Amino acid sequence: MNTLAAAVQQTSDAPNVSFEFFPPSSDKMEAKLWESVARLSPMAPNFVSVTYGAGGSTRDRTQRTVAKIAQDTPLNPAAHLTCVSATKDEVLGVAKDFWSAGVRHLVVLRGDPTEGMGATFQQHPGGFRDSVDLIAGIREFDIAPGARFEMSVACYPERHPDSRGWDEDIAFLKAKQDAGADRAITQFFFEPDTYLEFLERARAGGVTMPIVPGIMLQPNFKGLKRIAGLCQAHLPQWLHDLYEGTEDDPQTRELITANVAAELCHKLSEQGVSDFHFYTLNRASLALSTCRLLGLKPKAQTA
Repeated sequence: MNTLAAAVQQTSDAPNVSFEFFPPSSDKMEAKLWESVARLSPMAPNFVSVTYGAGGSTRDRTQRTVAKIAQDTPLNPAAHLTCVSATKDEVLGVAKDFWSAGVRHLVVLRGDPTEGMGATFQQHPGGFRDSVDLIAGIREFDIAPGARFEMSVACYPERHPDSRGWDEDIAFLKAKQDAGADRAITQFFFEPDTYLEFLERARAGGVTMPIVPGIMLQPNFKGLKRIAGLCQAHLPQWLHDLYEGTEDDPQTRELITANVAAELCHKLSEQGVSDFHFYTLNRASLALSTCRLLGLKPKAQTA
């Protein structure tokens, strides 16, 4: 086994998946969200996460959505929780509300400023300084007798936009682990070596928690380029070439997207990776197509 493969924590042969949704902002989008939840539920994901908007702008909708998933579905929901635009007491109050609603898993993030990705983050007066401070605050908070949230955090395999170097990035990720994080989920990427080399750096820097690859399912290449520019994710030339000329052909774009995602997962699987987190953008069909290409079928068909 080569050095990169050896850095991967070995797990079972069957791939494990999790899905990320975003909360609805209209009745039409709400219907699409619950359709996605219903269609993806039979895939038996490890968990499903629900995002916040920039500046915590969708906090209330996120809370309602996650609570409904916890109470009305068999899924394990993970709620995004950020430091943005709130005091420590307000953020910890949200965490307590999640616990009361049956949510046992948080995705703990610094969060994007109110102005959106790319803007400078400013600590809220009386708020948490960053994600490490927030993780520690949650671990120290008396939520309920014997309560302990499972906590996932973010990491950047191509360096954070605010990065001052790999050493600092890895040290910060280890600080999240030391504060009480249980796993890290990466920003999206498209080359397997991007993840594997990052994983090797993280392991060398003392990060032992699972690091789950984040896989993007965005068939709108114009939108993908915009997001990639904001988070400094590299889009290789071969990806540009695949999408070229498909602006008016959504079906072809979806086929490309599912196959690119599945091929990336297959290549990572060959190196021992068995957990994948899909950024679904509430597109159930794309997520299902990708899972099928990975050999996963709904539980009802394999029982």
